[in-house]
Amino acid sequence: MTDDVVRGAALIANGDGRFGLETIEVDPPAAGEVRVAIVAAGVCHTDHAALRWPGPLVLGHEGAGYVEAIGEGVEGLEIGQPVMLNWAIPCGHCAQCERGAAPLCERTHETDVARLGTSRAHPGATRWRGRPVERAFHLGTFARYTLVRAEAVTPLPPHLLPEVACILGCAVMTGVGSAVNVAAMAPGATAAVLGCGGVGLNVVQGARLAGARTIIAIDRVPARLQRARELGATHALLARDDDAGHARLVAEVRALTDGRGVDHAFEATGVPALAFLPLQLARNGGDALQVSGAHGPATLELTDLFWNKRYLAPLYGGCVPARDFPRLFDWIAQGRLELAALISHRYPMEALARAFDDMLAGRSTKGVLRIA
Repeated sequence: MTDDVVRGAALIANGDGRFGLETIEVDPPAAGEVRVAIVAAGVCHTDHAALRWPGPLVLGHEGAGYVEAIGEGVEGLEIGQPVMLNWAIPCGHCAQCERGAAPLCERTHETDVARLGTSRAHPGATRWRGRPVERAFHLGTFARYTLVRAEAVTPLPPHLLPEVACILGCAVMTGVGSAVNVAAMAPGATAAVLGCGGVGLNVVQGARLAGARTIIAIDRVPARLQRARELGATHALLARDDDAGHARLVAEVRALTDGRGVDHAFEATGVPALAFLPLQLARNGGDALQVSGAHGPATLELTDLFWNKRYLAPLYGGCVPARDFPRLFDWIAQGRLELAALISHRYPMEALARAFDDMLAGRSTKGVLRIA
């Protein structure tokens, strides 16, 4: 417990694409809340999109650090304990939760995407220039301190440092969960993964964990394909700019699957124009999953849905925190799920622009900010 307001650095977006490194004030935790000192935060496409969400907004939604202060009534946590943060907290009582669809919890998913999440602390708890400021997904992990409800905090096992665990709360969970939870891939299944960045590489890992016999990684960057091979892809296809309509790519995928197409095809590029391409890679009766959360217009030939294909846009890998994070921890401890190798670049907070540039240009597979 502490009654002190703390001050620390934070990256704040103004809503028109610009951002700056500023200082915020964060209140002590009220009942049921925890204040966390963030040490590392993952950088992903959603953070880049958040630059144009209603501002001002503290950026960041993947992160890990140490418990800095604990509010009244919070049990199971200690000062100095390493933890990761999670924005999706099923309430257990809404219509979606009661029908067994906890990842679609109605309390978690508000209409305004910039305010997603249920980790909201008491009103006005975070301030910038003396005025309350919103935080992405009610977390705002691109900041030295964040104040969240206790349910948003997951203790880390001794073998897992926050500097690495910071990417679990989005990229890893989304990718692995899309393969294991949403697609529910069976042993011996076939998969194609379009885009081998932070999410796509974890779809590859999820497919491997599920026992897929064929995992086809697709990307425009050879280094990313090599990383996909190291993480479990059985084949790697280089996407080419001169492949009009992707006819060559579709033919190559079918050639690797006896002419049928794959059981499960995943889009993880974040490019709206590629959102429906997995339908051309999937076999009849197969699944096409858009896991990148890409926004924007895309066109679809209705015949791409023939025959009996299913198109899904899963959220957060179907995450149920109490079930999924302990499972991820176990796989990491067993050496079955790679974490550290996913992080290709680390940046200081003042280099966020470079982190975004590297991500968008395909120079990084997963970037992490060092928070100080």
